[in-house]
Amino acid sequence: MDALKHIASECMKENMPQVEIGDTVKVHVWVIEGEKRRIQVFEGTVIAKKHGGISETFTVRRVAHGCGVERVFPIHSPNIEKVELVRKGRVRRSKLYYLRDRVGKAAKVKEIVR
Repeated sequence: MDALKHIASECMKENMPQVEIGDTVKVHVWVIEGEKRRIQVFEGTVIAKKHGGISETFTVRRVAHGCGVERVFPIHSPNIEKVELVRKGRVRRSKLYYLRDRVGKAAKVKEIVR
């Protein structure tokens, strides 16, 4: 079991920002189209985090052209170039699945004022 933890710790990224529930983030993802590779930016609100360690994932939701789009990103994936924190959100839930039913300003998350 210690050997598995050792291998997993080598694959974990060190420079990932602390992504919390309710934050608005920009995720820069490598996309392969044919033989070309480019970076695509996916910006949205973090509505869930799951698991832990090497298999940790977070779900980002945004509304594009009136349709809700959710993507699940593994935090330590080599396909993720970087994660930018746009704004911190203030929430009282660990999962924000209720945002799926809301439209417009009702689907906004309050910002932490410092």
